[in-house]
Amino acid sequence: MKAEALAILGTGSDVGKSVVTAGICRLLSRSGICVAPFKAQNMSLNSFVTPEGLEIGRAQALQATACGIAPHVDMNPILLKPESDSCSQVVVLGRAFAKQEASAYFDGRRTLWSIVEDSYARLANQYEMIVIEGAGSAAEVNLRKHDLVNWPVVTIADARVLLVADIDRGGVFAQILGTLDLLEPGERDRVCGIVVNKFRGDAELFADGVRFLESRGGVPVLGVIPYLRDLMLDQEDSLGQVVEKQARFASDHVNIAVVLLPHMSNFTDFNTLSAEEDVALKYVSTPAMISDADIVIIPGSKSTVADLSYLREKGFVPLLEKHLQNKREMVGICGGYQMLGRTIMDPDYVEQGGTSTGLGYLNIETTLMSTKHTMQVEACPTDEFMREGTVVRGYEVHMGNTRRMKELPCFTVRRPTTQGQDVQSPTTICEEGFDGAVRNDGLVWGTYIHGVFDEPEFRRSWLNRVRRRKRLPALEVFVSRVISARLRNELDRWADHVSHYVDISHLRKNFRSLNASRR
Repeated sequence: MKAEALAILGTGSDVGKSVVTAGICRLLSRSGICVAPFKAQNMSLNSFVTPEGLEIGRAQALQATACGIAPHVDMNPILLKPESDSCSQVVVLGRAFAKQEASAYFDGRRTLWSIVEDSYARLANQYEMIVIEGAGSAAEVNLRKHDLVNWPVVTIADARVLLVADIDRGGVFAQILGTLDLLEPGERDRVCGIVVNKFRGDAELFADGVRFLESRGGVPVLGVIPYLRDLMLDQEDSLGQVVEKQARFASDHVNIAVVLLPHMSNFTDFNTLSAEEDVALKYVSTPAMISDADIVIIPGSKSTVADLSYLREKGFVPLLEKHLQNKREMVGICGGYQMLGRTIMDPDYVEQGGTSTGLGYLNIETTLMSTKHTMQVEACPTDEFMREGTVVRGYEVHMGNTRRMKELPCFTVRRPTTQGQDVQSPTTICEEGFDGAVRNDGLVWGTYIHGVFDEPEFRRSWLNRVRRRKRLPALEVFVSRVISARLRNELDRWADHVSHYVDISHLRKNFRSLNASRR
């Protein structure tokens, strides 16, 4: 039997579609429904690698976790990774497909749409229910003929629609009523409810607003969700919200500065660090902001060479050099790791072509390659890097090979290598090798592993090393284990929050699977 479908569409971008989808997925899964997420086309620099070594949006990986299933490329068959205002790398079924301007991408809609249909059909034949996430606004009238993610998907799925609006940005009445007014009659008939998200204050004071929306719009408001300030879930592109939570550096904390690059990717790498009680983490946009940091991290980048030039143009280099002269630590993740080296060579014009001079803090050389490496990895620190026998689990997403000259590696790793082209059931073997590089004094190191700080044992060992340099007492590993456990429980906390404020029971009359779950 083909799955039933609920589509979470929005009145605009960043209204909370991703997390509302995750919350509803969690609630459905907890009620015993076999559910999966789907987003036909995602635009994000936050990506994740599936167990098969295929790249999808980070939000869909979170939603899969909410459903209690492994993330799969069919949940996000098309991923756009912006490289400029008008050009993106197009990832299709988990593999880099092309670098395209928007006009060329739109011209290929017919081919891409058939891929979307096939991915959805495979999911719909495996699950009882699919929760579809839309993109941007549900009423982008100028983009209707190019739409791959909103109403065409709703149509093939025969989905009911939950419309999400963001009251925090203001104008919520115009958001909702304007969106409903711009929908075609058949589309509007599919809207079974409205959710007002990110409410601050006393929700009782909005009761007259709810009555006005229902009277004027003719659609029930199923809930008003209060803003949850300390929610720590990986989202599609919520860096603006993350930057708002800047911590203050303090002498009794491990002070970490993450350089805010123009093309920064995978900022979710630092969520676990910022949650640690003894860590003060800032995203820094000016060189002066790193002056009191114990650690500077140069994060991943979708455009490594351009972001390396940005560091020089904005005057970061003298402050980075002073940071190292003061015997403080510097870390590079993925593109940031490449920047720490001597040179970045680009013979295939993956980015700009030619050879760029790196920062020179690690004795390594990188050659950018047209083939993208995407794989999950498990690693252990080398004795030269960290003697504690901890384990790191994460994934690699990069276009480049890095050669160590004199530096020693940071990690011994196991990488699964996919054999064959079958996206649905590839065969894999594991290769062992090395990752990263560390300077002989241990103060400069880099790695390709995204999620390197996620395992509590490694994270605590590394943080304690910094604490010892600051003459602070080491903390027990259980402190970090508690943080990791809390983050794992965030999905349930968010689902409980959604359940409390949204009338999920109203959806039951629209779906046979929800009614069956009550018995």
